[in-house]
Amino acid sequence: MLMSLSFAAALMLVLILVLLLFFRRKGEDVQLSPVAQFEDKLRLLSQARDNGELAEQDFTQAATELKTQYLQAQQGQHTAASSATGWVLGTVLLIVVGTAALYSQTGHFTALQNWQTAQQQLPAYGERALLNQGEPLTEDEIELFALALRTKISKEGDDAVAWFVIGRIWLSKGMLDDAIEAFEKALAFTPNRVNVLISYSQALLVAGGDENLAKAANSLAKVLQQDAENADALSMLAMVAEERGDKAQAQQAWQLLLPKLDKADPRYELVQQKLGLASTPEAAATAAVSGRQVSVQLTISPELADQYKTGTLFVFAKAVDGPPLPLAVQKLAVFHGTQTIELSEAQAMQPGWTLANAERIQISARLSLSGQVLNDENGPHIQSEVLSFTEPKLNLSLSLQP
Repeated sequence: MLMSLSFAAALMLVLILVLLLFFRRKGEDVQLSPVAQFEDKLRLLSQARDNGELAEQDFTQAATELKTQYLQAQQGQHTAASSATGWVLGTVLLIVVGTAALYSQTGHFTALQNWQTAQQQLPAYGERALLNQGEPLTEDEIELFALALRTKISKEGDDAVAWFVIGRIWLSKGMLDDAIEAFEKALAFTPNRVNVLISYSQALLVAGGDENLAKAANSLAKVLQQDAENADALSMLAMVAEERGDKAQAQQAWQLLLPKLDKADPRYELVQQKLGLASTPEAAATAAVSGRQVSVQLTISPELADQYKTGTLFVFAKAVDGPPLPLAVQKLAVFHGTQTIELSEAQAMQPGWTLANAERIQISARLSLSGQVLNDENGPHIQSEVLSFTEPKLNLSLSLQP
């Protein structure tokens, strides 16, 4: 941003200097040419007089005419020089106006203003975002907060808390690679900080892939070594085990997690389902889903099901007005035909960002060969119209066709 401003100013200065030097050199050439001509002609007249070829009276008259011509040429040169100077000044003014317009149109001027605002508001943003004092930050303010934190780091050096907050911001925006990198920088200074390890594991779990899942499992193990009762760590450890195909470890983690959850917790019903405890009517009644829900009747054509038989089906909800991180996600094996898929507050990807946090949502279904809900934009997908939570449970139908 500042480099762009400096580059524009330097470019403008170079152009001005080139113009000034060009017209100065041109002016010098114009000045030398009449003088040389005058001296040459006067010398020839003098030689003709001295050789007796020209009378004194004729010499005087010719010399006078020559001087008159020289003075007229000089006056014309001054006029041309004034015109050239005016042209240079006009060109300089045009360059200045053009540079300012270009700077404004490309958004650099606005970016500079945003950067200045971010620096000034950093303490206030921190109080509102981290201490829950005052109104929650808007999307624009969240971006300014991240900008201010990065500037603080560049000025004062790495800071674990700043990198952690930046990681949370980027995770909320679905910028998984950036979020993971930020959490790793925070962990370089505080390797055993529970909240950083949890957030780091969360980003790795969402990103998916064998390497990321292995890192997530190691990070969650560090959390449980410090706090064996940590429900978030147990919940994510179970999901990591499921992703890796380790059903025994997943069941063990779900069993450890269930007694630690309040029955009002949206995860309680999900864990009961994972453990097969909601199969009877009595258990199902006890495990009634709380909070907002979306029931999706999804149809997948046999052609797509066969093409993506080794892939993954994602059904997820996103807020219309908010970060791109899904509010709820179901990751399923690809099927053909029609099935009903339930989304609830229990399937949140990030604590504090669930179906309860958005009034207007859109539901999407996507087939993916990469196994990543956020990083695979090429697979077949379908998106619903905008839905509003006029009642706690919404119902809709979607169809994935070639």
